[in-house]
Amino acid sequence: MSQTLSFDVPSTLAAAALVLVVGRRLVEAIPVLKRYSIPAAVVGGLLAAAIATVLHAQGITLAFDKSLQPGLMLAFFATVGLGADVRMLARGGKLLFTFSIAIAIMLIVQNVVGVGAAKLLGVDPLLGLLAGSISMAGGHGTAAAWGQKFSETYGLTAAPALGIAAATFGLVAGGLLGGPVSRRLVERLSARGLSLGESDARSGPHDGAQAQGPLSVDRLTIIILLITVCMVLGSHLVRWAENPSFTLPAFVWTLFAGAVLRNLLALLNWHEVDAEALDFAGSIALSLFLAIALMSLRLWEVASLAGPVLLILLLQVVAVAVVATVLTYRLCGSNYEAAVLVAGQCGFGLGATPTAIANMQAVTERFGYARQAFIVVPVVGAFLIDILNAVVIGGFVSWLGQGR
Repeated sequence: MSQTLSFDVPSTLAAAALVLVVGRRLVEAIPVLKRYSIPAAVVGGLLAAAIATVLHAQGITLAFDKSLQPGLMLAFFATVGLGADVRMLARGGKLLFTFSIAIAIMLIVQNVVGVGAAKLLGVDPLLGLLAGSISMAGGHGTAAAWGQKFSETYGLTAAPALGIAAATFGLVAGGLLGGPVSRRLVERLSARGLSLGESDARSGPHDGAQAQGPLSVDRLTIIILLITVCMVLGSHLVRWAENPSFTLPAFVWTLFAGAVLRNLLALLNWHEVDAEALDFAGSIALSLFLAIALMSLRLWEVASLAGPVLLILLLQVVAVAVVATVLTYRLCGSNYEAAVLVAGQCGFGLGATPTAIANMQAVTERFGYARQAFIVVPVVGAFLIDILNAVVIGGFVSWLGQGR
């Protein structure tokens, strides 16, 4: 006899908080999870999903209230947009421009590989797209958001679970791939007798934002105001830009609204966005969103698709390695800076910006500092890749969605 245990909003929120606490404890206790920067929400959420699967096999189904998810998702993408300071672009110079071109090409290649492999394997092309730049370059937040979109719009109920699983795979793969690929290029340069990095480790960046003291109610309130303004603007942009041939979901418009608002406020000298408070608010929104999304996964519904999706993900690793070494390395100068950029590209092309920085640090600790690389990669990883990815994904979704 089957039984359903329903959770209302408060109990769902309490369960999500518990998932985050357990996830963080596991990350701290298990070195491999900390090494590859696996989010606590993913660790705790997947554990909760596994427990839910076991209970389902015993005839007990957990039903969580997911009404908080849309707002949390929009809030997170608002913080991504609000973090997009275009003044940072000037610091990267020509190398930033060429590296961004390489990243845009990588995003397109990822989706061509994902969609093409899905068609060959007899899987829905949208799931191949989900295993492309959505989960690889986009990470857990983008994967969960688009997975939910595919589930609601196209009936692909397995999409949220597969997106989260693919993003987790990408984090690990990005951390494993970047260092060896970059070191191979560096050793090739060394064999040719070319100069490598700067020997003085103190030449690293020292231009981080100045601390504003401990987080206060006032600082967080201003950030919440900015986030909610972006959410409102995003909802209006969705209705204004509604077009049957090309559509972007609300969270993408919210991201764009945040980027415009951030830079408009700076241009008019009205307000400088508080980076620390913004990161704090964004982390809370994303963590709770992922926790609720993962708790609600029905893992038993995705088992049949695990094999094909895993094959697509392995192809993605090969594709990123080829694009990084053949295109990015040459386009960016075929020098030491380019080799370090390759390590960063492997990191956030498959995982996330922290993975990219960790890859670069592993290379530069051995061979010397790369000044331009440590300027360009954080700028691209902070917001440019999200904006480029949103446009690329929107184009592919519109193409694949025609006639469905």
